[in-house]
Amino acid sequence: MLKSIRKYLILAAAGTAVAFAVAPSAHAIEAKLDPELRSKARTAIAEGLHYLRGVQAEDGSWKKSVGITALAVRAFMESYRGYNESDGAFITRPIAYMLANIQSDGAISESNLNKAYNTATAMVALAGTKNAKYQDVIAGAQKFLSVLQIDEGDGYTRDHRYYGGIGYGNQERPDLSNQYLALEGLRMTAFNPKDPVWERAILFVTRCQNRTESNDTPGIANDGGFSYRPGQSSWTDGNESYGAMTHAGLISLIFAGVDKSDPRIQAAWKWIAANYTVDEHPGVAGRHTLFYYFEAFAKTMSAMGEPIVKDASGVEHNWRNDLVAKILELQRKDGSWINPYSTREWEGIPELITARSVIALNLALRE
Repeated sequence: MLKSIRKYLILAAAGTAVAFAVAPSAHAIEAKLDPELRSKARTAIAEGLHYLRGVQAEDGSWKKSVGITALAVRAFMESYRGYNESDGAFITRPIAYMLANIQSDGAISESNLNKAYNTATAMVALAGTKNAKYQDVIAGAQKFLSVLQIDEGDGYTRDHRYYGGIGYGNQERPDLSNQYLALEGLRMTAFNPKDPVWERAILFVTRCQNRTESNDTPGIANDGGFSYRPGQSSWTDGNESYGAMTHAGLISLIFAGVDKSDPRIQAAWKWIAANYTVDEHPGVAGRHTLFYYFEAFAKTMSAMGEPIVKDASGVEHNWRNDLVAKILELQRKDGSWINPYSTREWEGIPELITARSVIALNLALRE
């Protein structure tokens, strides 16, 4: 396990995108982040982190939530300033808060709600410290997520649409959002790539994709995008593809070791290009979960290694410039962010949305 954690640390040192190394495209040299935007993004990151320090609770947490706390810690450690435990209590106290919420089954969560989400985000934060003393905690969290995955032990066979999925941890139905975060936690902590968890996960993720060539779920669409769970969108009564889940599906396949040339990834990338925007959340009316979309967008774009995206009209976009400019536009005077259009799914909580914004900016600054 220690050797695996050290292997992760080498990969993590240069940022999340390195873990999914891909060859740069022909646009890589000419499509850098605009220098003025880079400077402004660094300032915005500093202001966002300053805000987070100012609203941190005495116990080190943010909003008494392991998940929000873990995302905030990640925002600090992945920033251009490269904060770590040696910087003092504003990093060590939230880590202590996460460790104080380890449950007997290996989960890291302050409650039985959102256990998978909280555990996955905490794993990434702990691994990001590059401190091997957390290896046993991480191993326990890995076991929790792998046991949580739906398989034969839960009475499901491979032909069931929920097989291989992971949910919140307190209900039967898995979903692509929890699946993507769980797979990120496992990948970022160097979980055994030969473990059957990955193959089972690919099966569930594939069944969330609206692609009839690879998905055996009855009645799905065929646009290459992804929905919340097999045959079901979380925003409509149908199974329409939408932005955050398409990015989550694509990056989940990469986390699970699927090659970028795979037809499933290529179909998802085509959907993303055809629906390219940072002005709204494609496929979701009302711009709900806009910042969740921004974070997933940044992870996927970094992983794909394509600095230029050509949309359905043939217009080329530098995604880094577009994303950074939009996030800067939405920053508030105190350095924080919230979703100004919708507070659904916790997007009115500035601690959470500020952490997501900084994480997305951190990724956009890496080239």
